[in-house]
Amino acid sequence: MNQIINEEIKTFGLFAGIGAGMAGMNRSRAEVTNSVATYRAKFRNIGGIDVDPGCVDNFNRLVGVAGTVMDLFDAEQFTAWHGREPGRDWRPVGPDDIRRAAGNEFPDIVFTSPPCKGFSGLLGANRAGTAKYQALNALTLRGIWLALEAFKDDPASFYLLENVPRIMTRGGHFLDQIEKLLEAYGYAVARTTHCCGELGGLAQKRRRFLLVARHKEKVKPFLYEPPKRSLLTVGDILNKLPMPGDERAGAMHTLPSLAWKTWVRLALIEPGKDWRSLNRLNVEDGFLKDFGIIPDQAYQSGVMGVRSFEESTGCVPGRSGPTNGAHSVADPRPIGALEYRQYGVKKMDETSATVTGHRSPGQGPFSVADPRLSWHDAASRNKFKVIPIGDHSNTVIGATKPADGAASVADPRLNLGKGTHNAICRVTDTSSQAHTVSGATHVAGGAASVADPRPNWGDRHGGNMKLCSTDETAPTVIGGGKGVQGGHISIADPRAFGKSKREVFNGGGHYGVIDPADSAKSITAAGKYDNGFNSVADWRLPEPNENLQCVIRSEWDTWNRPFSTYELAALQNLFDPDEGIEFELVGKSHTAWREWIGNAVPPATATAIGSEMGRAILLARTGQSFALGSTPIWVRPLATAISVDVPDLGDQS
Repeated sequence: MNQIINEEIKTFGLFAGIGAGMAGMNRSRAEVTNSVATYRAKFRNIGGIDVDPGCVDNFNRLVGVAGTVMDLFDAEQFTAWHGREPGRDWRPVGPDDIRRAAGNEFPDIVFTSPPCKGFSGLLGANRAGTAKYQALNALTLRGIWLALEAFKDDPASFYLLENVPRIMTRGGHFLDQIEKLLEAYGYAVARTTHCCGELGGLAQKRRRFLLVARHKEKVKPFLYEPPKRSLLTVGDILNKLPMPGDERAGAMHTLPSLAWKTWVRLALIEPGKDWRSLNRLNVEDGFLKDFGIIPDQAYQSGVMGVRSFEESTGCVPGRSGPTNGAHSVADPRPIGALEYRQYGVKKMDETSATVTGHRSPGQGPFSVADPRLSWHDAASRNKFKVIPIGDHSNTVIGATKPADGAASVADPRLNLGKGTHNAICRVTDTSSQAHTVSGATHVAGGAASVADPRPNWGDRHGGNMKLCSTDETAPTVIGGGKGVQGGHISIADPRAFGKSKREVFNGGGHYGVIDPADSAKSITAAGKYDNGFNSVADWRLPEPNENLQCVIRSEWDTWNRPFSTYELAALQNLFDPDEGIEFELVGKSHTAWREWIGNAVPPATATAIGSEMGRAILLARTGQSFALGSTPIWVRPLATAISVDVPDLGDQS
């Protein structure tokens, strides 16, 4: 029987972020067998570097190894990025600093994920070309050079450079220089792209760029493509998580406060679609024929997108609010009020509900449909009668309620005088002349609105406010979106309005809503919206730009809402709900959390890549130059870089 020999494979992270990729590689597994023994790879991380102290704090927790806070800029890049010269205590790092960050060990795999802001399509081309962002982009080259110099005495078997696909166009000249640099140190290099979701079996589509360099002397075997797995749906993940606001999930599981008009727009978007779904709404003569609110600016693909529960999510970006992508979900889980029987009306032939101390119509089925009206022809004459303003009044009697006689009038005096208020809420067509500009310029004060046909929503913005259906795979989770109008960052979550069997709520006043004209019930120490009459039917609607959290029931019986930061972390595979729902990153800022999450390499994807690289390394260490794999050779054109010496691949983008 062959003996089992454990072979250690060491990894090191450059621009390591919160360490998600390194944590994933730590879980990689590889095994090869020859006539002597079975060799198993055991992955161990020896360190990671990032400029953000918050990232490094999270790296320490996720990876279990002390990371290093380090600025990799040179002096010229520092000045271009920060707009000032570095202080006297600042110095550029060198190869010795990189080696110390690795604990003076030599890694087998160097994983780099440099900043992508300058390469991302979320940044306009003009800004991307400025000296500031070119300095940031140049870190890709400087970082690789520092690592090559630091570990040249025992070169790493593989270098990986992970980034957004647009680096192949916006950063092509940097990639050319990096390839020539790696070749000078004895590496064969190739460029490829992959879908993180397919490699890791995630609930998101995340297309990424990968540059792979193989040390030609150390590793000769083929590198096989990791097996592709089926994409999950959003519901596969969210069904395992508590609803937003549940204290068990911590501070990351709260919803962002959105403008009131944004909540309304989300509620009107069909699951699986984006802001263009609003085009189905009808506007006639300046008035909404049905209902709907149209975005007031040009948006890009996916903005206000709402995911269906059966869909995968898109990439989780650093800024992932509802207004910059499909980062909302149509949540079908119960929110609690729909199944209770407040204002219940019993039939005359039914048994009454239990008579309790609380027995108003708003607290249970304490009303009856009484058929005994006894309104015979004589008695019912004139009941609820409304007198026209031009008719005589009927006899004035002592009982003057509407149900007792002709005690109502159709009063035309709305105080909207002829010629004075006939333009209230009027919307002016752009082909017409404007009305008089008066001092009262709100919409209820005159013709102070216009039907503006210039929304400038071209096809280039497809996907803005997209509402994702839960039975679809999510688009890419991006790193630079700022709200639901920036991409596919919303979801049509079907879990909000389901039914529950908590019959104890019946008649208890739970989710009771007080009429503003009524007195409030007793105020208790534990009074909340879900345990009594502790809500009010407030007629004062929020201002369009007022930020708040709310629930609006959509036509499709879903709550179209943003993803919480906690849910984005789960979709990005930073934790597995099957292993527990407790997860929290270091820090207190949702903005920082979302940026870290969006920039992270999904751990499951890193596990898949690391496992195949580990296998190639084991084959090389055991003297084998070829082994048949169960998956295709990674040939776009990565397999070439791994298996043979390539003098000059050129630009493979």
